[in-house]
Formats: sequence, structure tokens, C-alpha cells
Amino acid sequence: MTNRLLVGLLALVTACAPVGGERYSRKQAQKSLKKLEAPGIVVGEFDLTKIVDGDTIKVEGLDSSLRLIGDDTEETFKNEADRREAEAGFEAYIKAKKGNSTRPVKGATPMGEQAKVFAKNWFAGVDKVRIERDHPAEIRDRYNRYLAYVFANKKGTWVNYNIEVVRAGMSPYFPKYGNSRRFHAEFVAAQDEAKQAKRGIWQPGAPAYPDYAEREAWWVARGNFVDAFRKEGEGKSNYIDITHWDALQQLEANLGKEVKLLGTVGDVRIGEKGPTRVTLSRRLFADFPLIFFDRDVLGTSGISEWKSEYVIVTGVPTFYENKHNKKKQLQIQIDRASQITLCPVPGLSIPTASASK
Repeated sequence: MTNRLLVGLLALVTACAPVGGERYSRKQAQKSLKKLEAPGIVVGEFDLTKIVDGDTIKVEGLDSSLRLIGDDTEETFKNEADRREAEAGFEAYIKAKKGNSTRPVKGATPMGEQAKVFAKNWFAGVDKVRIERDHPAEIRDRYNRYLAYVFANKKGTWVNYNIEVVRAGMSPYFPKYGNSRRFHAEFVAAQDEAKQAKRGIWQPGAPAYPDYAEREAWWVARGNFVDAFRKEGEGKSNYIDITHWDALQQLEANLGKEVKLLGTVGDVRIGEKGPTRVTLSRRLFADFPLIFFDRDVLGTSGISEWKSEYVIVTGVPTFYENKHNKKKQLQIQIDRASQITLCPVPGLSIPTASASK
């Protein structure tokens, strides 16, 4: 983290008031940031300051939220127009929200409101929570939120809220960004229990998303793809997840050597006179570029149709120096369609050429 970014974060966190109403000192803010930015599995204990919704909470000294691993509760209403539309006819409301999208979409629902109530009740009387990670290098998501499991002390036992919100039927198990390394079996068991008991979103006729079967098939395909990459790359330094905090350092350590790079497809910018630039999503305004000089390779790779979906890129990282500002940037040049492996996605057909090359 640069000094400028640290100063900006400190300005935000010292302006935040916790539940008790007292402002955190700069020293407290620095302490919280140090804990949250340090690689490791067990991050530490923090004062709970706010329940935003069923899968979003805030803790002491930080104005950004935690993204709860394995959870995806439905959204809460942010405006009265949506609330009134849902009350007037939920089926028509959901249909309008999806529009022409070929993929399931997110939106506010009464079950999203119920999930927030569940979270508030579950954390009632809890002053401190314990934050843990799934992997030491998985610290933040693309939107700068901290990735976390949140535990609360319930009668002397630290209980994992991420799993309990699934057990209550307020959230499905959400392996869209990879199966939980540490609690996959517990998540699956909790969801099976909720489905069997017809709790929450699994209750017939519940005012919830009607397409969970489609969502689950999509998420499971992605989760299994990520899982296979992790297993194949275990103990291999040239297998790199672009979202890891140290991904760029790993790429630099492998300059001139072949790597396997996992990521989701971001922007595709067709070059009119120069190469096409495809990015792998890493951080806002800091994505990783793949360079295509041959448009036939771009087309047969299928990567343009895989926006927001996972791919594995095989290639050699190099530095490119901008001739105008002299800044250097890591990149991988794609010369063959076979360098791109597409994640199987229900409803999307992998191009025959990219599958066979």
C-alpha cells in the first residue's frame, strides 16, 4: 500500500464512529489497518460497528466493509419505488429486474430484508467479532473489500456466522469465486439442512430469487474450475491467482518463464491500429493486461465471449515500457488460442477452435 493510499484510508477510518459513538484515534486506526492488511489466516478480534445487510458488516477503525466468504444474501431495498413495485407484484418485479440478461441478476427482495433482520438478531449482544481468512494471500476483493469469515463468541464457543446464515436459509452457499478451502463441507451440509427444512429462500413461495437452480449450476461450475486450478498448482510457484495480494511479485519472480494465471475476464479493447488489450480483473484501475496482436487468435480463443468468467492463461510475463511516460507494466502476450483455457459455464459454448488447439 502506498503512503498516499494509507493516508487516505486513515482519514476515512478516523472519521468513522463506532456503535458506542466514540471516534477512533489515529493510533487505533493504524492498528486496525495493520491487522487487516497483514497476510495470515487468523486476522484478529475487532469491535463490531455496523450490520449493513445479511452478508455485509463493518468493524472498528475501517470505513470499508467485509465481504463474507461463501455467502450471497439477497439485496435490501434502497428506494421506495422498488419496494412498492415488489409489493404490487413480486413475479413481475423480478422479471423486470432481469430484463434481457442471459444470466441471473441481483436485486432487492423481501428475503434480502429478512436476511438483514436475521443478521441483526444473530449479532445482538455481540461486541467483538473474530476475523479469519480462507487463504493468507486472499486479503481484498476487486472492490477493495476485505474477504472474511466472521466468528462471534456464543456461550463460550466461537461460531462461524458465514455458515450459520446459510443454515438459516438466508443465503445460499456461494462458491462463485472458488469453493471454500476451509469450510466447504460445512457449507454444503448447512445448505442441505436448510433446503430439507425449507427455510428462508428455500421455502416454496418465498419472495426470493426464483432461479436458484440456475445460479447454483453456474456457481458450482466456476467453483470447481478454481478448485482444479488450485489442486494442480499446489506447491508450484508458477501457478498464480491474479487476485492474490502478491500476484505481481510472483509474476515478476517468473519473468521470462512460463506461468499459469487464473483470473476473470474484464475489459476487451479492440485496437484499431495496434494490438487488442484484454484485462484480467484484479483491482479497480489496476487490472492485468493480456496482449493480442492477431485478431484471429483473439476470436478463436473465445475470451471475448467470456467477460466476467474465469479463464486460465498460459504465457510468459514480460515488462512493457510506455514510450510516452516511460512507465513499465507487466503483461502477457497471447500468440496462440491454446494459451487460453475457458471455464465451462452453463449456457455458454466453448469455441471448437479454442477447445482443440
